[in-house]
Amino acid sequence: MLKFTCCDAAAQFSGQVQAQVLQGIQRGFEKECLRVDPSGHLARTPHPAALGSKLTHPWITTDYSEALLEFITPPSKDPAFPLQFLRDIHRFTVPRLGDETLWASSMPCVLGEDSDIPLADYGSSNKARFKYVYREGLGLRYGRHMQTIAGVHYNWSLPDAFWEALHGTCKSQDSLQNFTSTRYFGLIRNFLRYGWLVPYLFGASPAICQSFLRGRKSDLQELVPGTLYGPYATSLRMSDLGYQNSAQTKLHVSFNSLHEYTDALEAAIRTPDPYYQQIGVREGAHWKQLNANLLQIENEFYAAMRPKRVGRDRPAKALRQLGVEYVEMRLFDLNPMVDIGITPEQPVFADVLLLMCLFRDSPPISAREQGENDENKRRVVTRGRQPDLHLLVHNREQGLRPLAHELFDDMAPFAAMLDTAYGGTRYADTMATLRERIDHPELCPSAQVLEAARAHKGFFRYAMAVSQQHRAGLLAQPLQGELLERFEVSARDSLVLHQRIEAQEQGSFDDYVAGYYA
Repeated sequence: MLKFTCCDAAAQFSGQVQAQVLQGIQRGFEKECLRVDPSGHLARTPHPAALGSKLTHPWITTDYSEALLEFITPPSKDPAFPLQFLRDIHRFTVPRLGDETLWASSMPCVLGEDSDIPLADYGSSNKARFKYVYREGLGLRYGRHMQTIAGVHYNWSLPDAFWEALHGTCKSQDSLQNFTSTRYFGLIRNFLRYGWLVPYLFGASPAICQSFLRGRKSDLQELVPGTLYGPYATSLRMSDLGYQNSAQTKLHVSFNSLHEYTDALEAAIRTPDPYYQQIGVREGAHWKQLNANLLQIENEFYAAMRPKRVGRDRPAKALRQLGVEYVEMRLFDLNPMVDIGITPEQPVFADVLLLMCLFRDSPPISAREQGENDENKRRVVTRGRQPDLHLLVHNREQGLRPLAHELFDDMAPFAAMLDTAYGGTRYADTMATLRERIDHPELCPSAQVLEAARAHKGFFRYAMAVSQQHRAGLLAQPLQGELLERFEVSARDSLVLHQRIEAQEQGSFDDYVAGYYA
């Protein structure tokens, strides 16, 4: 049974008039994808100049590697805009890659040795050098292979008018800023409890190239020579074989309050780690990492969801001073069956889940419950489609399917709330369709990707084939007219801004790094 955090707060936003405030929800995507050459090997070419400067372009940049593109959509109140803009970025980018292709899957294949993976090079300014050294440090700490795994992040925020109304309904004596941050952290804690639904419904990485393991042992089975898979896996990207955070288990970052969270991150960027000290920070003038502490910067901390605040200060400092502005959900795999990697039902589901997580009672997470949350995620990503799979709830084993149905029941009022806000039945209809995946796991993307990999006689063959299909399809629909001009101007402007930054007096890099931690 759904419990609300104050009064019957959700009921206030269910009426025709009151629900309109939800039209102010802002959404945006950040999508990573690797550039590969015609043979499927990781591209060794520089970031294409026709795309602009990856240091200053607002929509097209790189993540860890020079070959790992990152596409960023501006935040928008229009639910349809982020996916359309993401498609437009693809339509602009693909014709400017020459014979290279965007790899369709989250999990890469032909990478070579760690040293063969080029770090993203942002230029010679202190800002650019800071980003490069940070990436070099990540490679030394976790290995470069892990950093080439791609995913999709969903950024989500509620409007000021919503927070003002909820603040009044709950008769909170706290300031609006503190109230908002407290409720966002409650949302995050509930997402840590129930976020396993995301990889179950949308996970799309049930198989990997054997070469990715680089000799590491695993419990995966052989699908065909060269391809390993989990028979019931949903998202190996999120497993210990993928983008895992086992090296960060000593951090103990709490989401029970903004202060606990920011204090833990502040401590982590200032607490030395013996192994990182052994690596060393510098060799003469060459910087190997930004520091030898548990974290180089706050963004190194890996989490399924992060509280965020746009600002010039460090993330922890900005959050502490100004509060939470939005949340970043980080659990979506790339869907290789779709040319832009994400389907329309994913943001619809995310909207409903996040709204439920916001309103649902969200007590602090104990160490015991955090262990349960971690174990539940591990079970779902490695064997989520297993017919008799059970999850842990308050030290008791309960079946995944009844738990998932119960959560869908609890989400139904929030789908209705959003349909009231926007008109129509899109949210309710989408949730009804997605619910079928609970009792029919063969409808999940992970099951479909696995069957396609089997039909293509290997994961690499499948991923390469769909990558080339997507390339051909996007080349057939290039940008034109004013939209093309907008993207071309943005690329040119980013190059001008990049040159302006590099022409400025930089000062010493040592002082720049010290200033960051001040």
